[in-house]
Amino acid sequence: MTKHLELRISKLQKLLKKLNLDGLIVYQGANMKYLTEFNGGTGDGVVVVGVDSVRLITDARYEEDYKTRLPEGVDLKITRAYYEEAVATVVAFQIKKLAFESDLPYNVYDYIDELLPADISFDALPAAIEVLREVKDDSELTALRKAANASVKAFNDLLPYIKAGITERQVANELDRLQKHYGAEKASFDTIVASGYRSALPHGEATDKVIEDGDVVTIDFGYYVDGYTSDITRTIAVGNISDELKEVYAIVHQANKNAIEVVKPGISGSEVDRVARDYITEHGYGTAYNHSTGHGVGLDIHEGPALSARSSDELQEGHLLTIEPGVYLSGLGGVRIEDDIIVTKDGYENLTDGITKDLIIIEA
Repeated sequence: MTKHLELRISKLQKLLKKLNLDGLIVYQGANMKYLTEFNGGTGDGVVVVGVDSVRLITDARYEEDYKTRLPEGVDLKITRAYYEEAVATVVAFQIKKLAFESDLPYNVYDYIDELLPADISFDALPAAIEVLREVKDDSELTALRKAANASVKAFNDLLPYIKAGITERQVANELDRLQKHYGAEKASFDTIVASGYRSALPHGEATDKVIEDGDVVTIDFGYYVDGYTSDITRTIAVGNISDELKEVYAIVHQANKNAIEVVKPGISGSEVDRVARDYITEHGYGTAYNHSTGHGVGLDIHEGPALSARSSDELQEGHLLTIEPGVYLSGLGGVRIEDDIIVTKDGYENLTDGITKDLIIIEA
């Protein structure tokens, strides 16, 4: 049951050895979960990883749950003095070259540094676990498929609810309800429902604006199932929308399709971005495409690899990506279409093709 966790820990330990390090203090909640399935979150404990031993340090709130479910080779220490115990563990594990996550808060770093014996070095290790997390194992891909499937079902059930005269917030609340009906634990961000002129806001969270005849409505949502999240966007039309918005929809739809079709191991994130961006630019809307083409998804809603013009990331089998080109026209509206894509050995698997990308027009 915990073999996948043992393999993740082993990969991290091999990386530490390769970098001539003896250990790592893990503080971020998602990274602790990745290694041990600890759900307490950032600030509720730490994990000390040595090259041969691992310890989860947390408090009595989690003792009963974790005393029998940790992977082989990980022991549990219950205390409220997380950082004092972390230092004691570092000494017990005979760690002399200790690393910490580079986003460890300075006050925590400073406190641990003061407690450490003088002969132990304490240096930042940027994004080590995050890089390991980019390539998903089979258990993660199973959870990601479940999250996407729940989101697809919920969105398709949502469509008959949408009509002119209801508010963005009502749509968002109904989608939240449906997601939980299909097994979601929680949203990974505040559901975006942006209609009419507000759809030109890439991150326009739902408001009390009433949806009107002639509006496009962009709906961007992500929900956790089994600890992993989806991230999907669709743009629909209510009533009669302008010819220009219909044209923009067709352009974004094709840019999304073009970018997905080039996904395979070995291609760069910048090349995927270029394919989508060039198509939109060739059709006259390049300056209205003001964000990157996608990103990784997993335990967090935003992970690596990056799909942007500046990305040096190379796609690998097991990456989970979003492909989300968009065009945003101030005062008129915007269109974004986003899919969740697994990079496979020979190409890709689209987890969200159960939602049509043909323009959905709801009669006002």
